[in-house]
Amino acid sequence: MKTYGKGGTLGRAEYKVKGGKLIRVHLTIENGKIKHIKITGDFFLHPEEVIEDIEQALKGHSLDEDELNHLIENVLKSKQAIPIGVSPRDFARCIMMAGEKNG
Repeated sequence: MKTYGKGGTLGRAEYKVKGGKLIRVHLTIENGKIKHIKITGDFFLHPEEVIEDIEQALKGHSLDEDELNHLIENVLKSKQAIPIGVSPRDFARCIMMAGEKNG
């Protein structure tokens, strides 16, 4: 993790899911909580704009893999979204990796 002034701590990670899909996460942590997050990769999500809903839902939450997994599951369910080749746990795992290591 890198710390930059008052802006928080930056982290990023890439996670290759079993089966070949890639998830990338860039995030900023401030006071132990997600301040900003961007999730990209070569996975499929239908409808694809739900990724923005997931990012929004994660803001303000701590880096707790089970909590993140639960939040992502809830967004997918509420939006009737279908992830293809990745799971909520895969997203949560990559977010945790980004929170633990420097970009």
